[in-house]
Amino acid sequence: MSAKAKTHKITVTAMLGAVATVLMFLEFPIPFLIPPFVKLDFSELPALLASFSLGPVSGVAVCLIKNLVCCLRSSTGCVGELANFLIGICLVVPAGIIYRRKKSRKTALWGALLSTVIMAAISIPINYFISYPVYSKLFPIEAIIGMYQQIRPNVNGLLECLVLFNAPFTLVKGLLCTALCFLIYKPLSPLLHR
Repeated sequence: MSAKAKTHKITVTAMLGAVATVLMFLEFPIPFLIPPFVKLDFSELPALLASFSLGPVSGVAVCLIKNLVCCLRSSTGCVGELANFLIGICLVVPAGIIYRRKKSRKTALWGALLSTVIMAAISIPINYFISYPVYSKLFPIEAIIGMYQQIRPNVNGLLECLVLFNAPFTLVKGLLCTALCFLIYKPLSPLLHR
């Protein structure tokens, strides 16, 4: 890879990392569907763009940049950002690897859809073993589960909450980022590849 190509790759990765950081700050709750402390953002979109255009390593770098910057104002001691990073790489790495094997729109779509399912599935153990044990030190686990029970009273236990609420939420988030990626990738392609 030439010095010019390396510089371009680093510059585009940094720019997408900055956009991802802004999008992560623009998070918002989805009332009546999931407790208000779980918020939706589209910060995986730039990471997915990076993974498709520059490779999975750039996608991971974008995820890392946004989470390191957001750690500066973290209310979770950076545990939420760690979980977001791990869940984000579950989307961008498989999608980028699958797309690299055969570069076509169809392969990119299948890679992104498969990665979205992986991301949703992996979000369960990441939240169960990393995020919520720390959150339960700040708030009693019963209070956290109580927020889920306000939406669905018969939910019982943290694992059930994660399976019924968080995994589908993560799946929808991945699908939305994938749809947006496919809408804007082609118009942005000259900028990403130039």
